[in-house]
Amino acid sequence: MPTTPQVLPTHRDGTTLDELIARIPLEQRITLLTGMTSWRLTPITEIGLDSVVVSDGPVGVRGTGETPGETSILLPSPSALSALWDPQRARAVGNLFAREARRHGVDVVLAPQVNIQRTPVGGRHFECFAEDPLLTAEVGSAVVQGLQECGVAACLKHYVANDSETKRTEYVSEVDERTLREVYLAPFEHAVREVGVWSIMAAYNGVDDGTEAAPMTEHSHLLRDVLKDELGFDGTVISDWMATNTTVESATGGLDIVMPGPGGPWAENLLAAVRAGEVSEEIINDKVRRILLMAARVGKLAGFDAPDVPAGLDEVEDDARMARELAAAGTVVLRRPDAGLPTLVDGESIALIGPNAARTHVLGGGSSTVHPARVQEIHDGLTEAFPNSNVTLSRGGDSRRYAPTIPVLAGLTGFVDASGNPTVPGAGIVTVTQLDAAGEVLGHREMVEWEGWERVTDDRIDTVVVETRILLDEPGPHSLEVGTVGAYRIIVDGELIAESTTPAGAEVVLDSSVNNPPSIVTKGHVTEPRVAVLRAELKVVHAGGYGEFVRAEFRHRTPSEDADLEISTAVDAARAAQRAVLVVGTNEEVESEGWDRTTLSLPGRQDELVRRVLAVAPDTIIVVNAGAPVLLPWLEDAQTVLWAWFPGQEAGGALADVLAGRAEPQGRLPWTLPADEASVPVPHAIPNEQGRIDYAEGVHVGYRGWLRAGATPALPFGFGRGWTDWSYRELGVPRPAADGSVEVDVVIENVGARTGREVVQVYLEPPVETPEGERPVRWLAGFGAGTVAAGDRATVTVRIPARAFEVWSVAEAGWVRPGGTYRLVAGSNVDQTPLETRLDVAERGR
Repeated sequence: MPTTPQVLPTHRDGTTLDELIARIPLEQRITLLTGMTSWRLTPITEIGLDSVVVSDGPVGVRGTGETPGETSILLPSPSALSALWDPQRARAVGNLFAREARRHGVDVVLAPQVNIQRTPVGGRHFECFAEDPLLTAEVGSAVVQGLQECGVAACLKHYVANDSETKRTEYVSEVDERTLREVYLAPFEHAVREVGVWSIMAAYNGVDDGTEAAPMTEHSHLLRDVLKDELGFDGTVISDWMATNTTVESATGGLDIVMPGPGGPWAENLLAAVRAGEVSEEIINDKVRRILLMAARVGKLAGFDAPDVPAGLDEVEDDARMARELAAAGTVVLRRPDAGLPTLVDGESIALIGPNAARTHVLGGGSSTVHPARVQEIHDGLTEAFPNSNVTLSRGGDSRRYAPTIPVLAGLTGFVDASGNPTVPGAGIVTVTQLDAAGEVLGHREMVEWEGWERVTDDRIDTVVVETRILLDEPGPHSLEVGTVGAYRIIVDGELIAESTTPAGAEVVLDSSVNNPPSIVTKGHVTEPRVAVLRAELKVVHAGGYGEFVRAEFRHRTPSEDADLEISTAVDAARAAQRAVLVVGTNEEVESEGWDRTTLSLPGRQDELVRRVLAVAPDTIIVVNAGAPVLLPWLEDAQTVLWAWFPGQEAGGALADVLAGRAEPQGRLPWTLPADEASVPVPHAIPNEQGRIDYAEGVHVGYRGWLRAGATPALPFGFGRGWTDWSYRELGVPRPAADGSVEVDVVIENVGARTGREVVQVYLEPPVETPEGERPVRWLAGFGAGTVAAGDRATVTVRIPARAFEVWSVAEAGWVRPGGTYRLVAGSNVDQTPLETRLDVAERGR
């Protein structure tokens, strides 16, 4: 049966969407329901429907890949945005996404992601906003609003309970109804009801909510009964890419669009199902109606007026400057000297140390990847900001498991000889040869650039041979590696070193191994300089909707990359310099879509590096370049520790602004920082033998789980010091409103030496246990912020929505408000709440 009819726009000549649908033959209507390509929907020129174009987010708008060299602004990771606790700035980011989308010709951005940070080892933790549903909802909905008020659709993802990456296309999340409603559905409900999101993505995983157990692409209860009927969602439900595996079940279950295309489980199968009476034509019409509505909203359906874009929102701005400001402002001060700012001074010698100083990790791996026109590394940012300082760089050991990618030098004048051989360490000319199944050459070319990929568009191509030459001029042991997936033969200097006959398909995209392919390694000892020839014979990977390609990333580790030597060199540099900045963190091997982390420890020997540097330079400024929590066993030994997230393309300038005192790091942790792995409430998300993940903690996710267990983390949810100090002076009398919400005033005073921004957090504690079950010890009820000059006071008004008092009653099949006296507390984080009051609340809903 069709879902509840939504309010539909009308054509300027009076034609309705239903009248347009009646003009489209059934076969054409069904064709519209599957992507025409990986990123485009099918146009229907007869009714004025242009192709609707989608693109990945959520740190930029990547585009469709149809234009060579396509670039995009690369923003800080979503967790960095949520660390600002500022919906208005999140809305501005949505505006920026919309500007980028229009530049790329994109109508729908696959963002934001509002899944909950249930476990700190989650592979896409960095791509989510927070471990708290209210903070996630407020920030996520603001991004949606910013996109859609500029006429670009947001596609909210991943619906629902898609909170880990291990076997992500297979597992079933077992979530009880109350937990689902109060935690995991909450951000989706907020975006539907408060801002009217235009599209939602159905996740790879399945969900068992006690009513139905099914993959999310065919979960009739959650897609149709809850999302479309109960919540009134009038947009499209789009499948995650290659997530749909059935025809009738997904078509009747509430899915509207199968991606990518062409092909897939609908195509001709769905037409046959309609003709056989297994799927009603009205169900097809409902899907088409939703697609036409989305097209009208983004201006792709002729004759229908798209929403007006507010004046000024579509104007070109300095988006790179905005990226820099966001990265600086989102930085979280975990520790700092009480006496003042640990600022750097131009003219002082600065030892810049650490693997993430040598190579900043600016974004997480996977589908959120975008390609900026430039990235400012930290060394460049500090050199620019402190031109009179001698800024030295010492890596202090490589934290990656694989060897560094070999730079291709062929395009650089003077670095390659006439024969194409490199004259300095690096790769020379790269040759690419395409062969058919019989070994006949179909194409051959020389390349002065090689990004590790070859897209294949000719069906005759069976094998692609990629070859290059590398200068080995340093005496000692060398490691040459080729990162690849699928069937291959790897040949070094004419000798076969490894081969595989196992083909690869779409699974290497779904598990992200194609983005960080495992290495085939050969080692050798060099006594005199020589040129090595690397040859990779690669079978084409047929990845379905993701296309055809081969993958070959050339890697090289030199004898000088000795960890003991590098750490000693870094310690010496710290000892000799007037100031030291040490940048540690994760990398593309650790945090990515496609896999979960197996440990919270920093990779490599970074903890040892920190301790040894602190031993000779106790005032070293330590910067953590990571998206998700990592263990910092030396935290209490350091004077200054900054959490810089994955900072985006303006990493260097943003950190320089913070260290020069030009920008205040305003960030507050949107998650809990563990002190050890054993105390983490949800330490992993590995499916059991039946392929299920039990959300046994219920509503006690994130900091709620820490409080319930009585465990002490390294730093609590909401923590962040900034560059000034605060005193909480007064909590006003709560003011209930007719809609059930409450407002409360919090008076704060800036008792530090400079202007700053404080995030005021208000939490609730329940009066008594309720029939619905155990409630959290305390939960975030509202937040606000104030920017205050040194020595001044300000009143911050915090609104607590009615939902903050409510619980989901399974018995009543709805929201109820337990009555009693609630304790309301206010402070700077969940563990520091010096102000409190009591609030009597009347029961409602039973």
